[in-house]
Amino acid sequence: MCNAGLCCCNFRPYRMAIRGRFLYIERRFEAFTFNVFVRVVRRFRSFRLFRFIRLCALLIAALMPLASAHAATYLTKHCEDLDGKSVPPSIIGLPTRGATVFSATVIKAAAPGNRNGEYCRITGYIRALQDSTPDIRFEVNLPSRWNGRALQMGGGGYNGTIVSGTEPMSFAPDSTPLARGYATFGSDSGHAGNAGRADFATNDEAIVNFGFGHLKKTRDVALALIQMGYGRNPEKTYFAGGSTGGREGFTVIERFPNDYDGVIANAPAINFSGVRLMGVLVGQASYSKPGGFVGLAQQRRVFETVMQQCDKLDGAADGIVSNVEACRKLEPQIIASLRCANGQRPSLRDSCLSDAQLDTLQLLRDGVKMKYPLAYNVDTYPGYNVFQGVDFTSTLGLGDSPTLVNPPSFAANGYLFAQGDAYIRHFVTRDLNFNSLNFDIDDPGRYTQRLITLAYTVGAMNPDFTAFIAHGGKLIAMHGLSDEVISPNQTIAFYNALIEHYGQAKVDAFMRLYMVPGFQHGNGVFQPAWDELGALDDWVTNGVAPETLIGSDIASATNGRTRPICRYPNCPRYSGKGSLNVAASFKCVAP
Repeated sequence: MCNAGLCCCNFRPYRMAIRGRFLYIERRFEAFTFNVFVRVVRRFRSFRLFRFIRLCALLIAALMPLASAHAATYLTKHCEDLDGKSVPPSIIGLPTRGATVFSATVIKAAAPGNRNGEYCRITGYIRALQDSTPDIRFEVNLPSRWNGRALQMGGGGYNGTIVSGTEPMSFAPDSTPLARGYATFGSDSGHAGNAGRADFATNDEAIVNFGFGHLKKTRDVALALIQMGYGRNPEKTYFAGGSTGGREGFTVIERFPNDYDGVIANAPAINFSGVRLMGVLVGQASYSKPGGFVGLAQQRRVFETVMQQCDKLDGAADGIVSNVEACRKLEPQIIASLRCANGQRPSLRDSCLSDAQLDTLQLLRDGVKMKYPLAYNVDTYPGYNVFQGVDFTSTLGLGDSPTLVNPPSFAANGYLFAQGDAYIRHFVTRDLNFNSLNFDIDDPGRYTQRLITLAYTVGAMNPDFTAFIAHGGKLIAMHGLSDEVISPNQTIAFYNALIEHYGQAKVDAFMRLYMVPGFQHGNGVFQPAWDELGALDDWVTNGVAPETLIGSDIASATNGRTRPICRYPNCPRYSGKGSLNVAASFKCVAP
């Protein structure tokens, strides 16, 4: 007789699941038996049997770790039983044609390059509804010593490669979640390719998978395989990601709030359409307006000028603009000091900025204001901290060439414009010959509805967190104040909107926001390593809400220095005593 949740090709998966369940019952029985002995000892404390019973209790306590070790090694002994097994469409929460495992192998603790301990590595695919749509490829990793928790890990850019779940989380490089006992899983989001390429968007089902579909489908398949492997579901299920993965974190909260107990979302690209339209506007200012491109020399001049004016506003000359709001008040004098005489174009020897170049940077600072709303009535994309410490000479910055190449490249024409151009060509117009310099954002005409539909599909701007709050979910969000790719001010605006809707106390009960000075989009003058996963698990499991955390700098020039990671809106300020390289010398204060 078939179980609806498992493939019925043979009885091996049933045997595996039943044995796993017996091991779980065995563990519970061991704990129960020990408690019974303790009670017996207390009751017969005055009898001669006391010493004998106590000896028995101690013996059982000593044997329990051995029994647990036996249970831990069971899974990998039968890992190969999962090879070729299927997960039917009926237990996947969004429409698919089911999932198939195409490999299940034991990775030994001593395997070359393995830092995760012994685990069962499972790879497979989830069948798309249409033959023309790529399948979702996934990986699930089941550790021999499982802590009872599962972690789904998000992707980056346009995804396109399988998130293996075997690597450390971003900004926590010392250990992997898998090595800590988490069952981990991820996918390629439903297409194969480079994370910088948007060419999969010619397929509507692939766009839905990229936007949100792969998250639910992969999660449901992974939990089915976890149940097969261990004989029970996870006690807690978490999600963690950054950039696109951060957007995916907000997506699962908004679309699948009952599936996750906690979420980590770093540098979240929640207003995905907004950031792409921002890139188009920057490209138009740089290449459609004479003299609008901001060269590398001018980009460096802006960064160095800001550092001279704002570095010490937190009491420490440490290369970090910590008090962004105080720096913002100095913006008029910073811009004035950057402007060339009479606003003319700079000479080859000069790094001042022309009026046209300053216009480009001020557009980037001001963001996008549309004449029509996109999803959830969003009609803005807040700008960047251009004059508060962003270094746009980075590899994800504004590019180094005043000449436009076709298609635009990250290195020559900047990450924002190259990605915005690809979005217009592949997602919006679906015309590879379309010139995005001619795209009218104020009046997109027949593309207006397409922009709105895409904003619903690939964005995460739904302010309704009611179901996630009722579920008891917790969210830790982090963003670098110097991010040059995803505007940190969008994250702040969304957080403030939640407070306006739910009130500070209610938001504090489920969310923590950390804005990190000096941190860009994975790089920057300060790159924090910190244990976000540990903080989230402690909050979800033990009710210990995180407050100020400690970040250890992994930037090569300043590796090892520490700073407090302050809850927004606070920022670190030097106390005036102690080393500038030690977090204890700083306090979190209001800006």
